[in-house]
Amino acid sequence: MKKDKTEIEKYINNLVDYKGYIQYSNRPINKDRDIFINKDPKVEYKDGFIYEAHFYNGKDTITIKQINEYWLVDETKDTPLSDIQSYYTKFSSASASQKGGAKAPIPKTLRVKMAQIWEEEEDELCEGMKVKRLKKVIFAGFENG
Repeated sequence: MKKDKTEIEKYINNLVDYKGYIQYSNRPINKDRDIFINKDPKVEYKDGFIYEAHFYNGKDTITIKQINEYWLVDETKDTPLSDIQSYYTKFSSASASQKGGAKAPIPKTLRVKMAQIWEEEEDELCEGMKVKRLKKVIFAGFENG
């Protein structure tokens, strides 16, 4: 579905029990303000706009991308997720260095999970046999630890 700026802000601010993140056009992601793990998503900006956002509640995924003056919202509901890959982010809960020469703790790095959605289709180049084709890659939450 397609939404304008007011509609997309209201849409995100009404999400409950979703984890995810928002990437704004005018700043890098801030782990305390733009990543939503233990709180519901809320739009917070004065300048710029939402470039993209991804949310997951354990069964449904929402992908939001800004295209020109509108935002496209792709809702994937009740899709069994398989082929999930985890990716490291630059965000961690512990500093990589400490003062006074103390041994640095191992940072607990936030990992993002992405799932690939594949569907079978007949392929004329494979003599009409069915082959799996990648349909989309969606956000599947954060990995603990």
